[in-house]
Amino acid sequence: MNQPARKPRVAGFALFTLFLTAVFVALGVWQLQRRTAKHALVAALTERLAEAPVALPPSSQWAALNPARDEFRRVSFTATYAALPDAMVYSSGSAVRKDASGPGTWAFLPARLPSGETVVIDAGFVENTMQDRSVEDRAVKKLVTGQPVALTGYLRFPEPSGWLTPAENRDKRLWFVRDHPAIASALGWGAVAPFYVDLEQPVPENGIPRPGPLDVHLKDDHLQYAVTWFMLAGAVLIAFAVWARGRRQSWARP
Repeated sequence: MNQPARKPRVAGFALFTLFLTAVFVALGVWQLQRRTAKHALVAALTERLAEAPVALPPSSQWAALNPARDEFRRVSFTATYAALPDAMVYSSGSAVRKDASGPGTWAFLPARLPSGETVVIDAGFVENTMQDRSVEDRAVKKLVTGQPVALTGYLRFPEPSGWLTPAENRDKRLWFVRDHPAIASALGWGAVAPFYVDLEQPVPENGIPRPGPLDVHLKDDHLQYAVTWFMLAGAVLIAFAVWARGRRQSWARP
């Protein structure tokens, strides 16, 4: 192949190299941006978790609540656990509970406010590795006494299911995502607040279910991901430079 025919191939490879480099650099910058946003989120959540609990917002304000501003707000209120079927939500570990690092289930129950509205309560963690319904039943039965209880916890909002999220098991009343409106609809709890409350206290005498304080320890690997993308960008440029130099040397030979 003659030299003029080779030059378009080199130009095309150069453009492809620049494209890959730009993509890798953009991904690295994106990871740095995510790291900055993650640190800001952790700071905001840590501040909220350290605040003294406030009264649960009245139902007239519920529509204005949103996760960006209100997730993890500490609240205190009085409610009565309803004599309705509970739900268990599988957990392989928690990013906000150091004492729930292994598999188990969260006990979700509806509770009536004195004003009549229903709030869903995540009453705590149950060491239930086999997602056994009888284990959950024994854990939550003692909570439903028909008497009002003073509760303190954190406002949380429903989680979206992902592509790989297993379907719920209605027979076991087992879910794999904390989507409390869907749980309420399936179990006949009626209209519920747009948030649920992650219970901090009181703790049952035997500690089951196990509520507790939240502590943000979100995974932060963004810097090492950014470095990896930047190194890939550099590697692509170096590989192209070596290849182009070899091509020039081959053209120079008689």
